[in-house]
Amino acid sequence: MTRHDPLNAYVAHGDVELQRTAEGPLADRTFALKDFFDLAGVPTGAGSPHWLASHETPTVSTPCVDLLLDAGAYLKGKTHTDEMAWSLNGENHHYGTPVNPAAPGRIPGGSSSGSAAVVAGRDVDFAIGSDTGGSVRLPASYCGIIGIRTTHGRIPITGAVPLAPSYDTLGWFARDAELFAQIGEVLLGPPPRGQLPRRLIYAEDLFSAAGREVGEALHEGLDRLSSFYAPAVKVTLAADGLGPWRNAFRLIQSAEAWAAHGEWIAKVQPEFGPGVRERFAAAAKLDQNEVNAALALREDIRKRMDDILGDDGLLVLPTGPGIAPRLATPEPELDAFRARALELLCPAGHAGLPQISLPLGTLDGCPVGLSVMAPRGRDEALLELAKTVMAD
Repeated sequence: MTRHDPLNAYVAHGDVELQRTAEGPLADRTFALKDFFDLAGVPTGAGSPHWLASHETPTVSTPCVDLLLDAGAYLKGKTHTDEMAWSLNGENHHYGTPVNPAAPGRIPGGSSSGSAAVVAGRDVDFAIGSDTGGSVRLPASYCGIIGIRTTHGRIPITGAVPLAPSYDTLGWFARDAELFAQIGEVLLGPPPRGQLPRRLIYAEDLFSAAGREVGEALHEGLDRLSSFYAPAVKVTLAADGLGPWRNAFRLIQSAEAWAAHGEWIAKVQPEFGPGVRERFAAAAKLDQNEVNAALALREDIRKRMDDILGDDGLLVLPTGPGIAPRLATPEPELDAFRARALELLCPAGHAGLPQISLPLGTLDGCPVGLSVMAPRGRDEALLELAKTVMAD
């Protein structure tokens, strides 16, 4: 039987439905799994027909799958991802582009494109994605749903296809903040002790980088957030500009992606689509001295972010520099937009911090997300914040 998939969000080789128990905190809640995570007995494609054809079917699932199934959740299938997860657009050269239900005619964002689409389109209650440079946060913003990048290393991702392991994290999407927090209780385990962070910090340079229109679109959401917390204190994250931060992310991500996949690329010689092809080609020719300098800068950034947040800070920032670009936008325009987006998305990745995107803005009839970042390991503060701010 062929799956009904009007959103073009599910992978054909992951046409499977599973429910282990009808009891638990997520009983009968439906979810989808990004085709970057292993599911026992089902091939992992990573957005690439060449990866799919050259790797054996896994016999063990990524731990998050078992946690969710044991909590009563019902898996409806595996979802499309950008090729090797190395894009923020959701336009896969081999498999097409999932529909963005919140902004028809526009990209859903990537690389967790299918997962975002099925949540926004109400096909499932929630979906699992991965976030390296923004692959949960940006689709959440584009599709008008809640999405989180968790603290790096807090949730095991054994069985996930690597992109840049020192940045790769698990995240998820949902429409409902209460359910969003319940998923966190299942995946994150016992919360840390102590008071949840409550001091708001406004990232002035990130709002400037996003532009006036985005700031205006998020003004009402900021006011709503501020009504539950003390007025925000303004800070500048990057005194010398965000460009070096973005470039450091590019260099480290590229070095790690080549370390993870260079041998496979040399052996299989996969046909990559536009954008991914050029990024892997550049990764093969990196100057190690530049990579080392980027690693040193990352340590400085990590300290800077920790100093700003302390134990009680919540950093407020735009999720992205605008609404979802239109389908078939020329590659140079997408690359320029991607560069702007990475300036906003890379601080959390560099520092390994959790960040949530909330659907609190609209621009030209399309959603735009407001993000909040918390200290390392304080993911629960973001789940509580979402429940508070998103309550009717």
